[in-house]
Amino acid sequence: MMLDFFKAAANLKNTPRQGWVEKLGMSNSESVADHSYLVAVICMVFSDIGRHDSEKIIKMALLHDLAESITGDLTPGQTDRREKARAEDDAFARIVGMLPESARKQYVQIWKEYTEGKTAEAKMVHQIDKIEMALQARLYGEQGQPEEKLGAFFASAKDGIEDPGLASLLDEITGDR
Repeated sequence: MMLDFFKAAANLKNTPRQGWVEKLGMSNSESVADHSYLVAVICMVFSDIGRHDSEKIIKMALLHDLAESITGDLTPGQTDRREKARAEDDAFARIVGMLPESARKQYVQIWKEYTEGKTAEAKMVHQIDKIEMALQARLYGEQGQPEEKLGAFFASAKDGIEDPGLASLLDEITGDR
């Protein structure tokens, strides 16, 4: 069964980030796995700097989009927020159901904490999820994507960034320094 878990996780490498496809018309956008990797790296650095529970935050970052290996990367215009949450909860349960109980129990707790978004760790991962999107938009801009199309991604990223260090990084990414 664990092989099936790893295959599900590997499927994220073939799951495009839908916002880039829809809003920029990209046929070769980053994958969800690409996104999750950079979210985890940014989480590692900011967690270590802030002396947070880095192990928990990195696990949360790696798990935060795992359900998309089944659901795909659903954007706000594609489905209702509650339907998306329900579909992702079901997919996550199905995927981690392939693991031994000790790991499954831990990952379900981390997933629940992330989706509720109330703890410091969950808030950090949610904010870094937005930071990574802004960074990717900047990188796509440097590769020739039109700035006017990228503005919506920058604006979306700015909404909800509360951590001063992350806000400073976002300003650097967007050129608002």
